[in-house]
Amino acid sequence: MVRFLFDGIYIFPADGEPWRLLAWYGIILMLGVVAGGWLAAFQVRRCGGDPEIVWDLLVYLIIGGVIGARLWHVFTPPPSSIEQGFTTAYYLTHPLDLINLRKGGLGIPGAVIGGAIALYLYARKHKMNFAEWVDIAAPSVALGQAIGRWGNYFNQELYGAPTDLPWKIYIEPAYRVRGFEQYEYFHPLFLYESIWNFANMAFLLWLSRRFAGRLKPGDVMLTYCITYPLGRFLLDFLRLDASQIGSINANQTFMAIVALGAGVVLFVRHRLKREAPTA
Repeated sequence: MVRFLFDGIYIFPADGEPWRLLAWYGIILMLGVVAGGWLAAFQVRRCGGDPEIVWDLLVYLIIGGVIGARLWHVFTPPPSSIEQGFTTAYYLTHPLDLINLRKGGLGIPGAVIGGAIALYLYARKHKMNFAEWVDIAAPSVALGQAIGRWGNYFNQELYGAPTDLPWKIYIEPAYRVRGFEQYEYFHPLFLYESIWNFANMAFLLWLSRRFAGRLKPGDVMLTYCITYPLGRFLLDFLRLDASQIGSINANQTFMAIVALGAGVVLFVRHRLKREAPTA
């Protein structure tokens, strides 16, 4: 018998334990990927290009994104994973568990990095302009993230500090972070990030069209590398299960570095452009 439960689709055999056939988390992630692909194809068609390239490219982006996301988790596991014994050392000495996505999770920063590397290799092989394609990809990445974050809702993860606000979310005792077992309601951090990503997608699309004549190839992606990390940096102050390297919040620190670096690059490339005629 097949049943639809909160965290996925289960098969209940006549004899034996039920097992999960599909997780809502995975289904929602794929919905985000398809939606991002559709948006990218729409933009390519709007510019007079061949949208079929997007769907061919998407396969490589998924592979690169999953590999990058998994490696990010392996090298920056959150405290909840470490408590279960899933440390970096464990993964490196148990290669089969390293590729077993049921043991541990995925990291968004790694997914973006892995996808960018896959896009670079694909663009180089097919003699495509990498900077132009990352600009096409940036709003689509934001859309995929906005949808994909709802997978965390079904996994009862990515929630923030305890709260009594009207939009609070109930977390079952089994999913509560150690030290917060006595609390029932928490900030829906996944919702905050989803809203931020939807807004980021809209902003990037507006930017790419409003300033089409002034932007240089790569500017939209550089802007994404400022706006998304800024939101993630601020939201991580509410996060309870943040990955740590020593006493440093790994993701928050990385986001700050990326945002500052992208901001400097964006400023310098346009500053030099304005000063060129004078020189």
